[in-house]
Amino acid sequence: IVVADNGSTDDSMEWLQAYYPDIRTITFDDNYGFTGGYNRALREIDADYYVLINSDVEVSEGWLEPLISFMEEHPDVGVCQPKILSVADRDTFEYAGAAGGFIDRFGYPFCRGRVMNRTCEDTGQYDLPAEVLWVSGACLVTRSSLWKALGGLDSRFFAHMEEIDYCWRARRLGYSVAVVPESTVWHLGGGTLSSGSPFKLELNYRNNLLLLRNNLPSTVGPLHASLLIAARLLLDCGSAAVYLLTGRWSSFKAVLKAHRGYRKLRGQVSPGPGTVADIKGYWKICIILQSLLRRDGIFKYIKHYEDSH
Repeated sequence: IVVADNGSTDDSMEWLQAYYPDIRTITFDDNYGFTGGYNRALREIDADYYVLINSDVEVSEGWLEPLISFMEEHPDVGVCQPKILSVADRDTFEYAGAAGGFIDRFGYPFCRGRVMNRTCEDTGQYDLPAEVLWVSGACLVTRSSLWKALGGLDSRFFAHMEEIDYCWRARRLGYSVAVVPESTVWHLGGGTLSSGSPFKLELNYRNNLLLLRNNLPSTVGPLHASLLIAARLLLDCGSAAVYLLTGRWSSFKAVLKAHRGYRKLRGQVSPGPGTVADIKGYWKICIILQSLLRRDGIFKYIKHYEDSH
């Protein structure tokens, strides 16, 4: 176990050293975010696999063994996650990751067990290992060789959606991404940034665009990618207009800041092949429209779509 401290100011490292002096610690002089913190910490660790796990995740006994065993048995799998349920409602999938994720044609991520803000109960419908496009950074296992090949997480993201980008780039290198439901953890979620945080909103809007900029050209072709990113920018403007008209001024400003940040950072592209490849888990649907039309039936639709594709 290695604990990396991202410039905390609450005496947590003193507490750790007092009660768990044998645990290795790595301390940084500032908060480099989810991406920068992990990138800096993992440079100092020699292992075959890296396990990234958030501090607000509760694990079950023996949770790690099925994940490592699955990776050992499937050398084509570069990243995997357990089934992620909610701490608050322990039989319900948790927002961040659930049973593995996909992405729609406009870049909106969703999960098996979570669509938009709607989650569903775990009834065993996702109890078999499955291939997905992305897994949650709240709790994932990745091969260290893959991590090094990709240069770790894209540090521009700081936090939010960096794991989607990492998994998408892994897919582009020819690796699979999987969910291993034999392992289960429970995630609190929102412990660092609440759902109503303007900064979190800014990160989500900005990073979603960076995610598409990194990966869409090699998934659908450069011209098609440019059109989809332009469409996504227009959809974001529509969201900003709704925020403005409903008096949510801080959310409106967050979208504007996100677009400014995207324009500043978009010239850089993270490592990965540039050739167009068929990426399983990139769905040519509009998940927002499907969710509005189908409401609670959206989960049956996703299950049917997944099984048929």
